Amino acid sequence: MNKEQVIPKEEISVMHFLKEDVLQDPSDIRRRNQDLNRAMTLGNLEHGKVKIHFLDAQHNFYQVETTVWAVTDEYLCLKGDLQIPTCAVLRID
Repeated sequence: MNKEQVIPKEEISVMHFLKEDVLQDPSDIRRRNQDLNRAMTLGNLEHGKVKIHFLDAQHNFYQVETTVWAVTDEYLCLKGDLQIPTCAVLRID
């Protein structure tokens, strides 16, 4: 297992992601969706940052600390007009 790398949010624009979900358990997926919605609320109301833990297409672990502006079924939209596929997100702190 690879060690998680902390990266600046600007590096996300050049990353490639898997098409399948990194989470398999339906309860984990529900929790992720709830956490993403809380992160979006924090970002919009207080401009607060969260830590997003995710995988890229090569199964490398990453962490980025940023503001979540919007969440859709397919993507989370971050400050700086960046996006991460929802299915790539492992957890949000």
